[in-house]
Amino acid sequence: MLRRSLENRDAQTRQLQDAVTNVEKHFGELCQIFAAYVRKTARLRDKADLLVNEINVYASTETPKLKQGLKTFADEFAKLQDYRQAEVERLEAKVVEPLKAYGTIVKMKRAETELQRATMDAARTSRHLEETIDSFEKQKIKDIKTIFSEFITIEMLFHGKALEVYTAAYQNIQKIDEEEDLEVFRNSLYPPDYSSRLDIVRANSKSPLQRSLSAKCVSGTGQVSTCRLRKDQQIEDDEEDEDLDVTEEEN
Repeated sequence: MLRRSLENRDAQTRQLQDAVTNVEKHFGELCQIFAAYVRKTARLRDKADLLVNEINVYASTETPKLKQGLKTFADEFAKLQDYRQAEVERLEAKVVEPLKAYGTIVKMKRAETELQRATMDAARTSRHLEETIDSFEKQKIKDIKTIFSEFITIEMLFHGKALEVYTAAYQNIQKIDEEEDLEVFRNSLYPPDYSSRLDIVRANSKSPLQRSLSAKCVSGTGQVSTCRLRKDQQIEDDEEDEDLDVTEEEN
C-alpha cells in the first residue's frame, strides 16, 4: 500500500513538473515573441511619425489643393499613430507582462511541489499534488484565454480605428482638384506683368522701317493735317506761278 502511494506520488510529481516545465518553455517563447511584436509596432509608429513630418514639409511647397489634401492626410495619419501608441501600451500591459509573470508562477509551483514531497507523507502528498496539478492547469487555461482575448481585443480596436482613419484620409486625397491645381501651376509659370513684357519684346523685335511706320501712325491726326497743309500750300504756290507767267506774256 505504501509502495503504491509512493509510486502514485512520484507519478503525480513528474506530471506536475512536466506541466510546469512545458509552460515555462512555451510561455517564455510567447513572451519573447509578443515583446518583439510590440517593439516592432513601436518602431512602426516612429517611422510613421517621420513620414508625417516629411509629408507636411513637402505639402508646404505644393499648389493649394494638393497642399491641403496632403496636410489633411498627414493629420489623419498622425491621429492613427496616437492609436498605435495606445496599442503598444495596452499590449505591453495586458499581454507581455502577464506572460512574463509566469516565470515567477512556475518557480513558485516548482518549489511548492518540492516542499510537499519533503514535509508530507505519501498519501497526503499525493492528494495535495493532485490538487496542485488541477489548480495549475485551471489557472493556466484561464490565463491563456484572458491574455489572447486581450490581444485580439486590442488589435481589433486599433484596426477598427485604423479603418476609420484610412477611410477619411482616402476621401480627402480623392477630393484634390487636379484641374484647379494645374491651372494654378500654369499661371505660376507666367508673372503678372508677362503681357506687358511680351509687348516690349515684340516692339523691340520690329525692323527700323516697321518702327518708322508705326511712329508715323502713332503721331496721329496732327501729322496728317500738317502734310495736307503742306500739300495745299504747294498747290497755291504753283497756281500763283502760272498767273505770273500769263501776265508777263500779255505785257
